[in-house]
Amino acid sequence: MKVAIIGTGYVGLTTAVVLAYLNHDVTAVDKDKSKLDLLHEGQSPIHEPGLQSLLEEVQHTMRFTPNVAEAVPDAELILIAVGTPPKKNGEADTRHVEQAAKEVAEVCLPEKHYTLVVKSTVPIGTNQKVAEVVENVFSARGIQGNVSVASNPEFLQEGLALQGAFYPDRIVVGAHSEEAIDTLRRLYQPILEQTFDSPSTLPRPAAYHLPPMMTTDPNSAEMIKYAANTFLALKISFINEIAGLCEEVGADVTEVARGIGLDSRIGNRFLQAGLGWGGSCYPKDTAALLGVAAQSGYEMPITEAARTINFRQRERIIEKLRGVLKTLKGKTIGILGLAFKPNTDDIREAPSLDIIRELVAEGATVRAHDPIAIENARRALNGKALSANSELHFTEDIDKLAYDADALVLVTEWDLYHKLELRRLAKQMKTPILIDGRNVYSPQEAKAAGFHYIGIGRI
Repeated sequence: MKVAIIGTGYVGLTTAVVLAYLNHDVTAVDKDKSKLDLLHEGQSPIHEPGLQSLLEEVQHTMRFTPNVAEAVPDAELILIAVGTPPKKNGEADTRHVEQAAKEVAEVCLPEKHYTLVVKSTVPIGTNQKVAEVVENVFSARGIQGNVSVASNPEFLQEGLALQGAFYPDRIVVGAHSEEAIDTLRRLYQPILEQTFDSPSTLPRPAAYHLPPMMTTDPNSAEMIKYAANTFLALKISFINEIAGLCEEVGADVTEVARGIGLDSRIGNRFLQAGLGWGGSCYPKDTAALLGVAAQSGYEMPITEAARTINFRQRERIIEKLRGVLKTLKGKTIGILGLAFKPNTDDIREAPSLDIIRELVAEGATVRAHDPIAIENARRALNGKALSANSELHFTEDIDKLAYDADALVLVTEWDLYHKLELRRLAKQMKTPILIDGRNVYSPQEAKAAGFHYIGIGRI
């Protein structure tokens, strides 16, 4: 099938590479010249496990262009995967989606049928708005176009994006047109039936079952995306709230999570207490859902509380440091991990950024390490984020980070940090204090290594 994908961000590029691997004829469109230059050289502009090698494998079958007119006219399916950044009030800004739809409609051939798919995360009602944009363009062109608009929300997890694309839990399609549903079913048929040969680096999970393709109306499809992400955010915030109570009453949140996770109605996923969620999805999607609710005059106190609890976790790290160091002024703090989660260089809404900003604001010297995300964090923290005299240093050497430091804070649970020689690090520090923001380490082992260990909801 000939496919045009508008946008080569996280979702767009991952989807494009996967569809090309499945032998679809894919042309990807992006207006960012620096990104296109990398892609033309066979280089992925984002870090995602396995993406670079898969891109190299399918690159010769794909095309990258800045021009919608080069991709759309011959396509059967056009997929919009552009960004929907938050407005000041938290609502998702759909201007880029509408602009993409307008540019698509301007080059559609009047004699041909197209399926236009919105894959971006968008507010409820965007599908209808996109259809109106397309019809308005056709009217201005004086033609009777033939475009079916469908919603196909993505559920990719950064760090596991290819796994989720090849072996999804479900595929959701929202459309009023049976023709659009049929087109998407044909697009995803190799995944729905698992008839493709798995990539050598990403074998099919042994217990994997064929995924369902759920079809529904567009509004429900758009709501499913927000509801799914909000529910997962709620689950994380719930266990973090329980962790706070565990600290007060002397319980261990890891044991509590294990006990409730064995209940099949609850499950053990997303019950890891820590610094909470960041990234491009949960903060933005929960805020957008609240924006949608506000427009309808509907209150969502549970979602509001989940956001409050999540951002409170970052403040609690500062409180824990103050509690053990008494003052942060003049202290040297080492930050282990900058990305919002492992296996990505994404620092959007990363807890590390808020923690670093607060530490330097209180006069601490901060040393920060991450195996991949240093440059992104450096850019994010430049300019107005920190004052000119702030003491912030990035290092690729964990020994230098720990040397003569007053405390270490583990922020991102990279595999690299699981394997640290704690005893050696503790001996290098001025005061061997370890704030384990992801409960990576055994308190007993960390204490035996010479650390004053402080976890999240741990005894």
